[in-house]
Amino acid sequence: MSVNAIKNLMEADANDLFDSSSLVFAAKSNILVISYFAEIIKNIEKQVMSQVKLRKEFQPLLTITGIGNILELTIMLEVGDIKRFPKVGNYSSYCRCVKSERLSNGKKKDENNRKNGNKYLSWAYVEAAHFTVRFCPRAQRFYQQDVIGTCCTHIRYAALGGSHFSS
Repeated sequence: MSVNAIKNLMEADANDLFDSSSLVFAAKSNILVISYFAEIIKNIEKQVMSQVKLRKEFQPLLTITGIGNILELTIMLEVGDIKRFPKVGNYSSYCRCVKSERLSNGKKKDENNRKNGNKYLSWAYVEAAHFTVRFCPRAQRFYQQDVIGTCCTHIRYAALGGSHFSS
């Protein structure tokens, strides 16, 4: 059962899903908790959207698959003035989207501080990659093809974070 199908379950649906009364009770309890938190999240988002408006220079974020209203506002608020980054590489580094190692003659000599930058921006772009994989068929194909050859999930999501997929 998909996540969306679970989110759309009603309390009465639990009776049809399980034979055991204990499992029906547990399912009904979980359905109520999901509904409760969904309502709270909706109210929080409504409150945030009423108080924070997206600045013009961040409007292109909405064209990126996986980035919605709340995630774009998070990115905008964490970045501040985008003009403070003279080059794309500076911004990428601040978002913790690039490796922090020093190479000499192709050999790793040192690793800079990986904790530099903004952990919330790093999280926001990984979250966008997760949403992209869930809802964009082209990204799902890329992810599935790459799963066969690689065992590192974070590398696949990092690759998606650097790509622009459209549905």
